[in-house]
Amino acid sequence: MKSLRPLAAFAFSWLVAATFIAAAPAHAQPTLVSMAETPKAYKVDAARHVYKSYAKDIYKGKLPPLVHAIVVLEVDVDASGKVRDVNMIRVPTHAPDVTARVKAMIHSISPMPAPSRMGGVKFTEVWLVDKSGRFQLDTLTEGQR
Repeated sequence: MKSLRPLAAFAFSWLVAATFIAAAPAHAQPTLVSMAETPKAYKVDAARHVYKSYAKDIYKGKLPPLVHAIVVLEVDVDASGKVRDVNMIRVPTHAPDVTARVKAMIHSISPMPAPSRMGGVKFTEVWLVDKSGRFQLDTLTEGQR
């Protein structure tokens, strides 16, 4: 019977570990790290993070010739990837709800990838928003028809 004790101990520790993993919040993510050395390069990593976080909200294909709203903003990210500030540079006056939604979306996906080689970064991004609410970021846009 002594030969079963190590197996039982392993099974118990596996069960305890599985319980903690299952109890982790669904939105918890591992810390993401960007190896970008410039704000321009970091912007690509940040855009990919936005696209991954809001995959169902991305406008697939080329955007229509006229988009509903364009939001230009500057995002300030600290060394750990936490969004420090979102400065709205250009907002659609006819669609204030879009501005509020974009700002909330950015804050909700903080932390962004940690800019490990820059110790913090500020970058500018352009959000192109369709009437449906779906969007593309200028950094990863598929263009317009």
